[in-house]
Amino acid sequence: MNALPAEKSELTDEDKNLAAVSEVEAGIRDFVRKDVAYLRRSPSTTPATEPPADTTADAAVGSVNTLIHRVAGASLSEIENLIAELEGLRTLMHNEGQRIQRELAGYAQLGQTAMKSTRMIADNLAQWRRSAPEPRQD
Repeated sequence: MNALPAEKSELTDEDKNLAAVSEVEAGIRDFVRKDVAYLRRSPSTTPATEPPADTTADAAVGSVNTLIHRVAGASLSEIENLIAELEGLRTLMHNEGQRIQRELAGYAQLGQTAMKSTRMIADNLAQWRRSAPEPRQD
């Protein structure tokens, strides 16, 4: 497709990008030419009631623009739906993260309270043992 000089064997990234852009542009031009080829008729076969070629070409361009908008519109609506869905999931994850943090804080407080209660019970038992009389061994 592209003829390269013999002394230049490697393409830079910029050259590759330009070549890709040129290929896409050529493809679009070919598509438009093929799409509007039926509109190009000789003036002798054109009835007097048909609009001039300029308005026909404008209609063809409008048709292509409409097609592009339809294709792009579907993609854009899908992207917008995906963004809305992701935002909903983000909100859900944020709320769930806050709920888990609250529950963990509650469990940590419950654990500290249980440890304090256990220490108090252990201290009271130790005091009772010290104050209790020694059993007699006969």
